[in-house]
Amino acid sequence: MGMPTAFDRAEARIPAAAVDAALAGAATRPYWLDSPARPAASAPLSGRHTADLAVLGAGYTGLWTALLAKRADPARRVVVLEGGRIGWAASGRNGGFCEDSLTHGDANGQRHLPRENGRLIELGRENLAALLADLDRHGIDADVARSGSITAATEEHQVAWLREEADGGAGSGPLFLDRAAMLERIGSPLLLAGLREEGRTVLVHPAKLAWGLARSCAEAGVEIIEQSPVRSLERGGRGPGVVLRTDAGRVAADQVALAGNAFPPLLRRLRLHTVPVYDYVLMTEPLDAAQWSSIGWDGGEGLADAGNRFHYLRPVRDADGGRRILIGGYDAIYRYGRSLDPAHLQHPASFRRLAAHFLAFFPQLEGVRFSHQWGGAIDTCSRFFPFFETAHGGRTAYAAGFTGLGVGASRFAARVMLDLLGGAPTELTGLELVRRKPLPFPPEPGAWLGVQAMTAALVASDRNGGRRGPFLQAMDAIGMGFDS
Repeated sequence: MGMPTAFDRAEARIPAAAVDAALAGAATRPYWLDSPARPAASAPLSGRHTADLAVLGAGYTGLWTALLAKRADPARRVVVLEGGRIGWAASGRNGGFCEDSLTHGDANGQRHLPRENGRLIELGRENLAALLADLDRHGIDADVARSGSITAATEEHQVAWLREEADGGAGSGPLFLDRAAMLERIGSPLLLAGLREEGRTVLVHPAKLAWGLARSCAEAGVEIIEQSPVRSLERGGRGPGVVLRTDAGRVAADQVALAGNAFPPLLRRLRLHTVPVYDYVLMTEPLDAAQWSSIGWDGGEGLADAGNRFHYLRPVRDADGGRRILIGGYDAIYRYGRSLDPAHLQHPASFRRLAAHFLAFFPQLEGVRFSHQWGGAIDTCSRFFPFFETAHGGRTAYAAGFTGLGVGASRFAARVMLDLLGGAPTELTGLELVRRKPLPFPPEPGAWLGVQAMTAALVASDRNGGRRGPFLQAMDAIGMGFDS
């Protein structure tokens, strides 16, 4: 069984009554979307329409695709079809960590694509810089905080990991923070050490980013149609285009970009390449001055711990200037049959676990309450970073598999899809990242059994000093994996 982790001990130690009190009255909707600034939804599609480019999905990937397509060719008619509302799914439910990595971390990129990982690191940094420049160019206020990030050790064996990674920086890499230095930056007794990086992560308000992209798309002449789930995708009967059908209308397009991510792909050949994994998040009510002073998180960095099942935490400034803290992650729950259901957006056991862990991170905040609790689906693939595909003779392009790091990588994915649709070879279309797909997950019951086995192995690893047992070693060897 191994030794209990700090979070195992927290779940056993924190009184149930304290967890109940912290969660009492929390709104069951994403904090980011709970705003009077949320744009009104457009009417659903009806009738027959045409487009040069039809984009499925008004999350980050779809909106970046539409915006960059119009920039390249302002005369191109671009239509975005969204099944719900702008940014309502993963783009409005994430923690707001916008990272430069295209491969879910440099080490993961090295494991899967060693020959081009160095170039992918460069492309990731270029992409983040271009993303920030685009926000300035279009006047998008997404509450960007360029405060960097800290990876923290919460177990003794993780301290050596962080120290080793920092030592490899040769003076220009991540900065190692010992326990005293961590306590000075963030007042948490759980944080035994940290690795601080600047310039590779910014924090954003997820919904404001999506709404700003949508506004910029509209100003550029993109038509965004909400509340219009696309039910089918097929080659046009009399022409070379592709037809997207909704409940009350259709769009015949010369080209299509699919950005449905966690939702079942309309291209059947891709249906085993992703699984939807649910992640859960809590947001505190505003902290008073004394509470905030007891933490001292004035650097504003995003924080993640170094376990296999990791949390992400960050400070948030609300519209009234109040200071809040977001905590999410740890649990990553897969439901049998790749189930996507609105009922999965709430999971009391995960909220209770996160609340107990939060009180272990910050015992001085005893009595704090959470204002919002929510969940969302992550489009997980076996290599943890996006893959690409074309269909219909190159007229349809697809990107999926971001595995929780899509806030920044979605812009890169938009560029890849547009290059694929352009037909001419480019540096991006020649990347091994683009040309190779990850191993598919097995059909049921294999997918469910495999995820359960992987989760149990990750728990065991965390309880055994981070040592990876035979199952994890075997999965590493074949390029399959799973984490939160």
